[in-house]
Amino acid sequence: MSAIEPTSRPQDEPSRSRLRAETPPQTYWRRWAEDAPATTTGTPAGNAGPIATAAMTAMPEPSDAPASSATSASDADDARKPHDDEAPYRILIVEDDRGQALFAQSVLHGAGMLAEVEMLPDGVLAAITRFKPDLVLMDLHMPGQDGMTLTMQIRQQREFLHLPIVFLTGDPDPERQFEVLESGADDFLTKPIRPRHLIAAVSNRIKRARQRAPALAAPVSHAVNPETGLPTRAHVMQQLGTALEEQIAGGLFFIEIGGTLGLRERYGYASFEQLMNAAGQQLAQAAAPYPLARLNDNSFLALANGLQAEAMDAFAQGLRDGLGQHAFAVRGDETLHLRGSVGYASLPDTFSDTGSALEATERAALQARQQPENVAAYVTPAQPEDEARLSLVDADLELAYQPIVAVAGSDLPQYQVLLRMRQADGTLIPAAQAVPAAELAGRIVELDREVMQRVLDILAQHQADGKALRLFVSQSPRSLARESFAEWLLQSIASAGIEGTSLIIDLRLDDALIHSVTLRQFCSRLMPAGVQFCLSQFEPGQEAEALLTQLPLGYLRVSSRYASAHSDPGLRDQLRGMIDLAHRLGLQVIGQQIEDPQAAAAMWMGGVDFIQGNLVQGVGSELGFDFHNAVL
Repeated sequence: MSAIEPTSRPQDEPSRSRLRAETPPQTYWRRWAEDAPATTTGTPAGNAGPIATAAMTAMPEPSDAPASSATSASDADDARKPHDDEAPYRILIVEDDRGQALFAQSVLHGAGMLAEVEMLPDGVLAAITRFKPDLVLMDLHMPGQDGMTLTMQIRQQREFLHLPIVFLTGDPDPERQFEVLESGADDFLTKPIRPRHLIAAVSNRIKRARQRAPALAAPVSHAVNPETGLPTRAHVMQQLGTALEEQIAGGLFFIEIGGTLGLRERYGYASFEQLMNAAGQQLAQAAAPYPLARLNDNSFLALANGLQAEAMDAFAQGLRDGLGQHAFAVRGDETLHLRGSVGYASLPDTFSDTGSALEATERAALQARQQPENVAAYVTPAQPEDEARLSLVDADLELAYQPIVAVAGSDLPQYQVLLRMRQADGTLIPAAQAVPAAELAGRIVELDREVMQRVLDILAQHQADGKALRLFVSQSPRSLARESFAEWLLQSIASAGIEGTSLIIDLRLDDALIHSVTLRQFCSRLMPAGVQFCLSQFEPGQEAEALLTQLPLGYLRVSSRYASAHSDPGLRDQLRGMIDLAHRLGLQVIGQQIEDPQAAAAMWMGGVDFIQGNLVQGVGSELGFDFHNAVL
């Protein structure tokens, strides 16, 4: 009997968990329906045996590329005909067993799809490039190279990042299925499988991928943000990159609005957004004719190409005054004035890329907070010792941990790593204070490296002891933007022999929106090592949602404000929408700051994959949580 059952019988259905396959349009598998008309050969549609036999005798050897299928790549292009207003689905079958490969091919051909077989792992990437499949049907066990390794190699190619990959294997081990999905696959089908089920699973995946294709192919953002009416971040950052590349003189201005946390708490999220949009419009008028974009909740960026150096301070003051002197209306007749800090840097200076230029203006804005005028220019440090230094000796730095527990249950220990710094008198300084101090002192890269080194040491020790462990750790985008940091991290992982999948790097949404280009470059460097990435503090929005397809993410941690979704129907609907979107993109979702059963229930009903918060366990100094017996 073939691993794919040619004849569908109820008694042949294996007794295991239901597979994740949805029913496609009837036209894609109708030949297998019981009421389908008989074929020209008189063979009942529900019996695929003769079809399989014919295929096994008439089809060429799969190893004879490019004629590994009944239809070559050129012939396949000529064979594209409308099928429900679409070209036929194209599937690449990666299978070392000739009989099983040809049988799967015949099943898919019988459903009106184009299928090609590749039996050699070394030829898969070339076959994908040549055949341009809509989906890869992957075998797990192959001589020389397993399917998971091959899948990771495929995912390293940017053009194949969103190509659906479905495993078809006889291995029933649930842990192996989890490993397969972690390697980058989209689904896992267990042999033996009915032809009807195979067709449904394949066609459904392809249909959804084709529906997503226009959005993935379209530009992530246009020149103008429809929500703010301002130029987009991407547009201004692109102009900045051009200015640096062409050595155009000018200035870059970072405007930060103060007191926004209190404003959001006082007026609510919707009113706060309206206020920030109004502030952006006011700043845009002050910056005209130069473009200004909103970077995140409370900061804006203006690029003044051609502005003379002697005019930059006056321009920065004009931005500050244009914001501070305007009365913004909130809640009817109530008005308020906003306070802004402006940091700026002259271009092109010594900046090698947009990330370093943006970092310089951010540092200047941090300094501007401390100035009476709330305006500061970036000054390149002559010597590192001229800057204030943050004490980073081992005795001062401490790590704390909070468990992240799977809603469906899992024995795999995983924690978020939190930074603490202990003063000489025993007082703990939280990350919210330590990180800004390190940024202001220019020591953030050193701090990040120290934290990461300790995390790697912990992972290496657990691995040496034969204990599984997964750690989520935050790093500054300033560190991740440095080529040397990425190189050091890769070497450290390799030298310690650490499984890359045990390390997940947290990327804050606000940081990712500003540094999307440099973060994408960093992620592409670390992906071959197996390192995964989590986008934290996520909230819905056009550009935020675009990041989900820009960055190679594995996890999504929703904003802490959704912990109150159980008492707010609007938040509850937003939460469900975010989770649905994340799951469609293959991301696992973490709900954080869960303090009570009601919040946990809302997260569970919304469909989150993991729970994090004091309801599970508070932040502690030990990695001793009992994941095996954890009950949510």
